[in-house]
Amino acid sequence: MDTEHATQSEQALAAVKAATLIESLPWLLNYRDRVVVVKFGGNAMINDDLKRAFAEDMVYLRTVGLHPVVVHGGGPQISAALKAAGIESEFRGGYRVTTTEAISVVRDVLAGEVNREIVDMMNEHGDLARGVFSDGTDEAKLFEGHVRGVEVDGETFDLGHVGDITDVDPSRVLAEIAAGRIPVVSSIAVNDMDPDSALNVNADAAAAALAIALQASKLIVLTDVPGLYSDWPNRDSLVALITVDELTGLLPSLESGMIPKMTACLDAVVAGVGGATIIDGRIPHSILLEIFTQRGAGTEVIPNSRRSHEQKRGQS
Repeated sequence: MDTEHATQSEQALAAVKAATLIESLPWLLNYRDRVVVVKFGGNAMINDDLKRAFAEDMVYLRTVGLHPVVVHGGGPQISAALKAAGIESEFRGGYRVTTTEAISVVRDVLAGEVNREIVDMMNEHGDLARGVFSDGTDEAKLFEGHVRGVEVDGETFDLGHVGDITDVDPSRVLAEIAAGRIPVVSSIAVNDMDPDSALNVNADAAAAALAIALQASKLIVLTDVPGLYSDWPNRDSLVALITVDELTGLLPSLESGMIPKMTACLDAVVAGVGGATIIDGRIPHSILLEIFTQRGAGTEVIPNSRRSHEQKRGQS
């Protein structure tokens, strides 16, 4: 009898697994051969189990026919490296003040330590990933940027080697995609006024800019929250879908940490990216849930026209 129950339990579990696989079929057909840009950050970057799960997700996407592109920052790693080098970390208006001394550390951490670790984890499954970043040469100007300052309480501060992206050359990323590899991109830009000078740029903005340049079908931004709340801290105000117009109206009232992420999603969708979603990177394999299940995960920013289409469909 125990053997019979065990067999029935195994069959039931197998049926659930089969149903899950079948549920993914329309999403596989929809996204096959499409570019999906994923901004890797938050707790998923510093928790070993989550890092490994993320690497597995990217390899899975590549294996089933999608073209994942990873863009990463590295705030905690940069802070640790600067501390080890005896360089004080200072923030103004949410931006890290990056001196000439500090930018060399930032570049080494992002293009060296962080990028290499992500690539190595994916390549445990085969020769699948390559690091891509701007290094100032004509052949490697992935991101170009312009130096920016910040205004705090009416006073403007110089941030040093910090900038906004002004131009994207996706050719090297496209070459890696064409070769069947997963590009892993560091959020470093070349100063458009001084090609020998690097700029520290916001990784959310870099992911959005690259998604636009690649004409990606989707942008996914990993965060440390379940999604966007329209009335934080009310936990019941979690938003599943939000249109461009709705987000534009809500943006000024959001917490400062959420603004760059939602701005990145907004910019991407306005510029033609098919959809942009923020998801909770603290949940293992949340990316697969977002792409391959009807329920999805997190909060998706959609064009205004899509909301109108869904409303009409619901009324018919």
